[in-house]
Amino acid sequence: MQVFRHFPKQKQAPCALAIGNFDGMHLGHQALLEKMTATAQALHLTSAVMTFEPHPREFFSAQSAPARLSSLREKLEHFAEAGVERCYVCRFNQAFAKMSAAQFIQTVLRDSLNAQAILVGDDFRFGAQRAGSVADFIEAKFNLLSLPQVKLNGQRVSSTRVRQALASGNLIEASLLLGRPYSISGKVVHGAKRGRQLGFPTANVHMWHERPALSGVYAVELDGLPAVANLGVRPTIAGIAKLLLEVHVLNFNGDLYGKHVHVAFLHKIRDEMKFESLPALQAQIAKDVAVAKDLFEI
Repeated sequence: MQVFRHFPKQKQAPCALAIGNFDGMHLGHQALLEKMTATAQALHLTSAVMTFEPHPREFFSAQSAPARLSSLREKLEHFAEAGVERCYVCRFNQAFAKMSAAQFIQTVLRDSLNAQAILVGDDFRFGAQRAGSVADFIEAKFNLLSLPQVKLNGQRVSSTRVRQALASGNLIEASLLLGRPYSISGKVVHGAKRGRQLGFPTANVHMWHERPALSGVYAVELDGLPAVANLGVRPTIAGIAKLLLEVHVLNFNGDLYGKHVHVAFLHKIRDEMKFESLPALQAQIAKDVAVAKDLFEI
């Protein structure tokens, strides 16, 4: 898959283009990409996706923006798995935010990307002040496919619903909305070795965002290996305020430093807690490990 960090100045080969934030890549997003790739194949077009970085709501109000479900790398991995041939990463900045709907259609979709078919959700808005809608694509005479809402248990599948499920610890509902367990990926980096000192060595996974959709202690799988993870700020350790994802892989003695790993969240064990002493924390970690071993039947 080709990844473009800007809109090409020369007109590209004709494409079928899906547009959206695609945060979390839930069932609705998957349906959109499936329709896009099928349309591209039927019309002999290049399959393409446009997504935005940062999330538009992060640009306008970082403090009130929703928790991120996916890093850009995770989104790109999902696009590649879906068979997307080209991905255009739109840098959402002040200049782009001021672009009118008409300018976006002409300069980006027609003159640069050469979009012949447009695929968006039925509530898609674009352009300055979110003035553009599906009706503008129809008026511009694009081959438009606006997908109806995908529903689960009678309610619309959305990134908001995934966030709510994760925040409440309902990993089963989150996995149903996503079609897979929720996961976070990142590079294993060196930490303070606190886990090793407590008798539970951990892989410290670099976090791309400081406001994840979930926190606490979980039974997880790290690239398929059973493990226990703590996602939070370690309130018992004095002076630690940075968000950390620490993963203790059960019955494992290998070296993970420098590797890019995927951590799939399977079961919430407890909320993050502050303990009166390190021995108390150590005892609780031992209990968490025992719970995880029971869940994995180890």
